[in-house]
Amino acid sequence: MFRLFKKDKKDQKKPEKVIIKSPVNGRCFSVKEVPDEAFSTLMMGDGIGFESSDGILYAPVSGEILQVFPTKHAAVIRTHEGLEILLHVGVETVSMKGEGFEAFVKKGDKVSPGDKLIAYDIQLIRQKAKSDLSPMIITNMDMVDSIDFHYGEVTTDSVVMEITLK
Repeated sequence: MFRLFKKDKKDQKKPEKVIIKSPVNGRCFSVKEVPDEAFSTLMMGDGIGFESSDGILYAPVSGEILQVFPTKHAAVIRTHEGLEILLHVGVETVSMKGEGFEAFVKKGDKVSPGDKLIAYDIQLIRQKAKSDLSPMIITNMDMVDSIDFHYGEVTTDSVVMEITLK
């Protein structure tokens, strides 16, 4: 009789997890260390900061490229689960107007973890922009229940975020 008030275990949906790998070979750290208020205050969403050792930005997940900025300093990927991830190279790099950047993908392309997205000249960014420290941001946080972060020295095989969806 009281079974009416209990949910069957088969009716309870297990929270879905999304594994996000490092977008760089280098170092990942708290996004709060990125010297840009829009990112460090989580105004645009939560995520990680990264610093590349080789000047190449790689796909951290499988998904579809929603946008590559005309200046090639940033890209947005949507995962199969619907998460939207902004990958932004450096701080105030939009002012470089594409100088020192080369995109390997375009809107609509399908990518897998480790696919090359953008190559960039780290030394030129250090000369012409505010910083080469970069953010990777989940822009639709309304889908996210929790995020586990893994910081430190990384390769593109390293898991840097484990996201539990709502």
